Amino acid sequence: MSVIKHIFVLLCTCMAAMPLHAQENTVSKGTSCVPVRTTSEEDLAFRSGERMDFILHYKWGSINTDVGTATVTLDSLTFNGQKAFKCTASGRTKKFFDVFFKVRENFSSWFTREGMRPLKFTRDTYEGGYEARNTYLYKWDAAEPYIAADVYTSKMGQKSMQLPLTPCTYDLPALFFFARNMDIENVEPGKRYPMTFAIDEEIYNVYFILHGRETIKVKGLGTVNTIRFAAKLLEGEVFKGEEDMTIWVSDDENRLPVYFEAPLRVGVAAGRMSGYGGLKSPFTSLVKK
Repeated sequence: MSVIKHIFVLLCTCMAAMPLHAQENTVSKGTSCVPVRTTSEEDLAFRSGERMDFILHYKWGSINTDVGTATVTLDSLTFNGQKAFKCTASGRTKKFFDVFFKVRENFSSWFTREGMRPLKFTRDTYEGGYEARNTYLYKWDAAEPYIAADVYTSKMGQKSMQLPLTPCTYDLPALFFFARNMDIENVEPGKRYPMTFAIDEEIYNVYFILHGRETIKVKGLGTVNTIRFAAKLLEGEVFKGEEDMTIWVSDDENRLPVYFEAPLRVGVAAGRMSGYGGLKSPFTSLVKK
């Protein structure tokens, strides 16, 4: 499986600050997912109009190169009569690497402005000839809440199904924004915090672990005061271990993911924030450009 593809998997999972680990869905309905600050719209860490840009990187021996770019944007709208945010996340390989393994990733997520409850998620993916198109609708008002999923892949064709839905279930973009609203002061260092998300035909458990605060230099951005997390990764033919992914988020009110990396079976995948705009709060953790 292509290393370039897995760098994009890394981006998608790091945006949630918690990579995936396929298991049975063990997060129960009564579970408190993670400590968060209030999820009322006025107190969220972000606002409509926000934009974040990323550069995706690969290192192995003498190879040390940028392989792709990604952008995440946030807008406000009305979805089925509810005030909602729409997050759009898109990523692509650079033109040179399209020759070897062309990747185009487009995620869209709609979630409520109050409470951050996911409403709809779509995915449109092209990875070196493999295609996937997913649509999920979150049926919170059903007697037994569920996700109505329509899933197409070029390998398996079209499928429709129902997936389990709990209060701790999100899609990747919504999970990313939810995680940015964590109450860091009440997160216990070293403790695993679980949540779940759906993609393709599966529900995954995700975990993150708080390690502490660090000041790091981010190429093209500057010196940033950060909070460092470790996270569970996919085991298998490419990723090296279970808890080798590290994410650094800005230690300010924005909680921006400024850098992330994970060792692969061959080399290291990494990503760094390269640009931003429309932030709700001043980027005070950026101490030196």
